[in-house]
Amino acid sequence: MKAFILASNSPRRKELLQQIHLPFLIDPSGVEEQVPPGLSPEQTVLCLARQKAADVARRHKDAVVIGADTLVVLSGQCLGKPMDREDALRMLRQLAGKMHQVMTGVVVLDTSTGKQAEAVEITDVTMGYPSEEQLLQYVASDEPMGKAGAYAIQGAAAAFIEKIDGCYNNVVGLPLYRLCRLIDLVQPKKEYNKGGANGSER
Repeated sequence: MKAFILASNSPRRKELLQQIHLPFLIDPSGVEEQVPPGLSPEQTVLCLARQKAADVARRHKDAVVIGADTLVVLSGQCLGKPMDREDALRMLRQLAGKMHQVMTGVVVLDTSTGKQAEAVEITDVTMGYPSEEQLLQYVASDEPMGKAGAYAIQGAAAAFIEKIDGCYNNVVGLPLYRLCRLIDLVQPKKEYNKGGANGSER
């Protein structure tokens, strides 16, 4: 069976893949992310996921590479990872009391056949009204750092989320159902969901 390669060093994506017992290796992309002007948020996450998958694919001749990128979108504005605590606090204040979208672009690329399948998963998330004290405590924990939109729904910020409409795993960082359907398109009838799931570093 071909090796599956996760083009990311995100611990959240690693844990999600381990959850479905997909045996994989981790080879994070080092590509400098570049997005042409004028792209929609959906086009942006797909563009970045393609760049990551293509970068890692060059190092593997017979593998299936998984590239992904996640953004939080509020009223058409993309919120990426906060630069610092102040930036994280700014994002959380913006999100409080509003519904936003979490978008993940996923690209699955078979490096030997050139087959590629891709999709964008969108989940609507409504944040409640955390107090200023709660936000300050959350930011001080540094959990928001490295997270799109400055929060982790699987962490302490779960207390801030009023409801979601769509895939929960997408908000964590990787829509598993959508990923498996994409794998089916490039690797039909493969028993990729059996066996161990080491998630070891390359």
